[in-house]
Amino acid sequence: MSQDLFLVSDGKKFMWDGQNRETGDDAAQVAEAYAKEGFEVRTVMAGGKFLVYTRRVAKAVVAAAN
Repeated sequence: MSQDLFLVSDGKKFMWDGQNRETGDDAAQVAEAYAKEGFEVRTVMAGGKFLVYTRRVAKAVVAAAN
């Protein structure tokens, strides 16, 4: 099954974690774990499966030295 790799919600881009989950409870457990790691999370039901999309704002940007 092909899913969208990203989701835009509230003007923010979220990336799919690549897993199709069978139940909402499974998705909720994964979403909670991501949230504890500092991610914003969205859960979506598509095609009878539950998908978890995440995003996290970079805390620092490292410039590459030339």
